[in-house]
Amino acid sequence: AASHVSPFEAIKKQAEDGSEYWSARDLSKILGYTLWQKFRNVIQKAEKACENSGEAVSDHFIHADKMISAGKGAQRKIEDIYLSRYGAYLAVQNGDSSKPIVALGQTYFAVQTRRKELDDEFETLPEDQKRLIMRSMLTTFHLRLAQAAQRAGVIDPQDFATFYDHGYMGLYGGLRENDIHVRKGLTEDHQKISDYMGSEELGANIFRATQTDAKLRRDQVNMKEQANSTHYQVGQEVRETIKRLGGTMPEDLPTPAESIQELQRKDQKQVQQRQQPSLFDKSSDDND
Repeated sequence: AASHVSPFEAIKKQAEDGSEYWSARDLSKILGYTLWQKFRNVIQKAEKACENSGEAVSDHFIHADKMISAGKGAQRKIEDIYLSRYGAYLAVQNGDSSKPIVALGQTYFAVQTRRKELDDEFETLPEDQKRLIMRSMLTTFHLRLAQAAQRAGVIDPQDFATFYDHGYMGLYGGLRENDIHVRKGLTEDHQKISDYMGSEELGANIFRATQTDAKLRRDQVNMKEQANSTHYQVGQEVRETIKRLGGTMPEDLPTPAESIQELQRKDQKQVQQRQQPSLFDKSSDDND
């Protein structure tokens, strides 16, 4: 089945520096405005709202001219405005909400803007907190992956060990789980490799798990040999992506000194300490 891409995501553009932006001309058409001047009025309201929010208007609304074909080889200049995600969000917020597509756009940009804020907040977290969050995510995604693998005929424990080894071999350049265990300097059988990964390595494994799960379901894989092959292939694709981006191969990333369990105990202890009432906060009831 074809994936459902939001019309607002479909018209998103990327600048040379990698930043995303939307053409106000394209956005106006998606939102059902047939007259540019009417949407131009919407943009003016959005710029005012941007100014009132304390943001620099020029950071989110870049006025530009572009040439379009006018027939018979002629070209003419028209105005366009390039909008940041926040600028596009303000534009749809100031659009005619009686139009269903405008209401849809308001929801889309509100959700996506909040998601970007959460991403930015996540990036400011200490490494230990990132590890705790991402390790929990990996557990969840591995459970989903296990369900998809089970439907493909991966049933008994040995099947699952083989299945996961294929994913690791693809991602870690041929290393199986036991090889990675040794590579990380882990000496106890109960020590799980996922509990000794930094956030970058956890991110690579989350990508491996989510994309394998999606591919197994999308391709309706129903044989365990094919499931193993799919897991290896996805792991290899993730590895190639890391290589292409100039990243560090997962087996070469440093192993954190503390396990996830140690971080959890430390985190729980801090929570308990914050919850303990101070002697000065204790109210006296001697006079009751």
